[in-house]
Amino acid sequence: MAQRLIILKSAEEVERMRRAGRLAAEALREVARAVRPGVTGAALDRLAETFVRDHGGTPSFKGYRGFPASVCISVNDAVVHGIPNGRPLREGEIVSIDLGAEVDGFHGDIAVTLPVGAVSAELSRLLAVAREALFKGIGAVRAGRRLGDIGVAIQRHAERAGFSVVRDFAGHGIGRHLHEEPQVPNFGEPGTGPVLKAGMTLAIEPMVNQGTSEVIMEPDGWTVRTRDGQPSAHFEHTVAVTAEGADVLTAVPGGVL
Repeated sequence: MAQRLIILKSAEEVERMRRAGRLAAEALREVARAVRPGVTGAALDRLAETFVRDHGGTPSFKGYRGFPASVCISVNDAVVHGIPNGRPLREGEIVSIDLGAEVDGFHGDIAVTLPVGAVSAELSRLLAVAREALFKGIGAVRAGRRLGDIGVAIQRHAERAGFSVVRDFAGHGIGRHLHEEPQVPNFGEPGTGPVLKAGMTLAIEPMVNQGTSEVIMEPDGWTVRTRDGQPSAHFEHTVAVTAEGADVLTAVPGGVL
């Protein structure tokens, strides 16, 4: 079987991706500000789409492989790919918002999990550890290292805290296409996998579960839930690999990450 191609980006292409990443992050910031008890996923989706289009972009997810919305809204035990609907969010829940924007032919992808009002100390800890795991993975990025170094950094941090990482879904390369090679698992062995090279662009996205790492697919064909019904948290940044480390393309002042 032929090896799939990992597409390296030029400096100019990375800057174009930064514009897409900035818009995705700014849109997510606006959506995050609207999260409160009583708001619906459908309302958050409309807000995201309007913001992205009003600022010169296109929602990356809408219509992608048939996905019907502009953002993924995953509540409580929903891990990823939840379809926004009309159910109001409730005090004490957690909600993951995954948002992509396309600008000038390139994509940016970012996700955050937020508390809805006041949440338990246990859920707060899950969110904190999952967020930290993202930055552990980002901290492992540097030209000359290996892809497995990212996954093991995420896995070790989550598992040392008593949580698990989802193994059936992963981060991914990103660029002109929303999903490119390579896959970026949230587990692994140090020093394994493809060598990281300057110009690689990756969406790193830990999915950290309070219980088992096992997941199931809902009948809608999109929503992924934890098999045991325990909560899950999802965080994501788009980064470019450089000789000095990771250049985070979805970072903005006052952003949610």
